[in-house]
Amino acid sequence: MAAYLCPPAVIYGEHDVETSQIVAEVRGRHPQAAWAPRIDSIAAGTGIETRGWMLPLEAAVAPGNGGSLRAVGIGAAQEALALDGFTQQDVDRVIAALETIPAPQTVQERTAPAWEAVQSYGERAARGALQIAGLDAADIDCLITSHSTTPALPGLDIALANRLPLRNDVMLQPATQWACIAGTRSLALAADLVAADPDRVVLVVISEALSTTYQPADDTLESLIVRLLFADTAVAMVVTGRPRSESVLRLDAAWHHTLPGTQNLHRLETRSDGTHFVMDRRGPRAVQETVTAMWEWLRVRYQDNPDSWHPDVLLAHPGGTRVLEYMEQTMPDAWPSGLLDYSRDSYTSGNRGGAAVFDIMRRAHDAGQKSGSRAVLYAAAPGLTATALEGEWL
Repeated sequence: MAAYLCPPAVIYGEHDVETSQIVAEVRGRHPQAAWAPRIDSIAAGTGIETRGWMLPLEAAVAPGNGGSLRAVGIGAAQEALALDGFTQQDVDRVIAALETIPAPQTVQERTAPAWEAVQSYGERAARGALQIAGLDAADIDCLITSHSTTPALPGLDIALANRLPLRNDVMLQPATQWACIAGTRSLALAADLVAADPDRVVLVVISEALSTTYQPADDTLESLIVRLLFADTAVAMVVTGRPRSESVLRLDAAWHHTLPGTQNLHRLETRSDGTHFVMDRRGPRAVQETVTAMWEWLRVRYQDNPDSWHPDVLLAHPGGTRVLEYMEQTMPDAWPSGLLDYSRDSYTSGNRGGAAVFDIMRRAHDAGQKSGSRAVLYAAAPGLTATALEGEWL
């Protein structure tokens, strides 16, 4: 399945949001929450001090443009008060008071500016990837896109086809629900496409505004953790079926794994105030099952030389530090240490979702990863589903 990857372009969210800012905002909004006395230790436990967002924190916590009566309408409220015996003077006074109460942002108010940012960041990443590969937009034969946190139709594929612009006959492959697995699964799909036609040139673009899951009114512990974890990032990469002078990694094999009955462990829910990322505490254990299955895939793949083969770099996005620790604990003792260093480094500035593996690969490239290194790329996503790739650094 040989596919050749050029270095990815990575565009971080330009608004730095400090963990201390999030802690202060949440503490002021939910002083009576059960977890309030532990908020500092919870925040410190993430290991993240700052993350980049496409929009500032103020955009996420600002009230909506309408008053609190927006949902039912002033007329309906006036009629209900009048029927309950209020005088017109009392009705007017109550309505005026209720109108001063700020309402939360609507889904449209929250998502529309984020969607604009996702398109803009995606375009910047795409142009960066083309420049890195020494190609023009006219050279692209297929575009694969993913953006799970800003649902739109048409999506990022159509937006980029017009913004870059691409040829009219370019194959568009949007994948809006891949989420955290977008990095590895898009590369697996790209590898299949260039295997069918080695002259095909594929552009992959992933742009995620994960900050849209920051929901100020949600006082659950899970929502607090989501606030602290996520970062916004756009990434892009060119994949070809033949090696180029700009190619840095060759993919040789892909593996997919889905755990039945785990679809509710991690998920996005759209509510009246926007998108919520819901986490189940059983999630990390389920992700660990996919890690164990991946080790078995690699063991069988290299069963003829189990003592001599090992990856030299592991570009892994398992979603959290607990699974990174599990990966290290379950590696064969003979494998070298530090395989996950780039993954850990990426995570210190936030969970990037589907963009994470590209960011981790970029860090390995910038650090001068040695030619001939065996690389394994891995990611798991809500579903629970995982994709891994194995190849060689060029």
